[in-house]
Amino acid sequence: MTQIGDSTGRIRVTGPLAGDTDFTVSWCALTDVGKKRKVNEDSVAAVPPIFAVADGMGGHEAGDIASAAVVTRLSEVQGESFTSADIIDGALSLALADIDVVGDANVLGTGTTVTGVALTLVDDLPRWAVFNIGDSRVYQYLEGALERVTVDHSVVQELVDAGLITAEQAETHPDSNIITRAVGFHEKPVPDYSLLDVLDGQRILVCSDGLTKELTDHGIAHFLEQSSTPDVAAAGLVDAALANGGRDNVTVLVIDVSR
Repeated sequence: MTQIGDSTGRIRVTGPLAGDTDFTVSWCALTDVGKKRKVNEDSVAAVPPIFAVADGMGGHEAGDIASAAVVTRLSEVQGESFTSADIIDGALSLALADIDVVGDANVLGTGTTVTGVALTLVDDLPRWAVFNIGDSRVYQYLEGALERVTVDHSVVQELVDAGLITAEQAETHPDSNIITRAVGFHEKPVPDYSLLDVLDGQRILVCSDGLTKELTDHGIAHFLEQSSTPDVAAAGLVDAALANGGRDNVTVLVIDVSR
């Protein structure tokens, strides 16, 4: 497991339109190997303007290296208040080259999911650029409502989209761990992108599937609602995932926005 950047932090962001676009971002990142795994193949980067979680695959000495490569390359995008999809794509392409060196020496190859949010500008207004490859997720909690922002790249998500199974059935489906898109395996990284407004009182959760395997959306919403700060929310989510079985590595990154 690789963690880059401060596990907890707080920054004041100044937009290009003086005064009325300034806001504060606070965050906490936590990760745990879980109760069943011997190695933590998750990695996390909290290096403004990018906040990301990666969940490696390919076994010890492979998956952890793949996830570390992604967060390392993304963390190199620092020093500016805002970034862009083109820059994120470039970082992921560099990570792919790093990963494939390791993957070529591994019988099964190696790869990693990656999901996160990055501060960007659209028409001189700050926005969150949400990016995702694989089945790690981004959620938004705002005004009492939880919204899953990303769509999993997985076999079961395709079955849900086709109307062949329900979202509830997907949670226990035997193919729930098979993803259809990753960074690695000599395939060009192709993230999905979406935009979120930067809003006062907004709470964003970036997490690996070690959390969502153990907690329902209702459970996730409970901890995001009841916790006063990102560190309390992150600790509550990780502790709950472990209490519910901790079958996988679990990584959470909670981000708050205030004006």
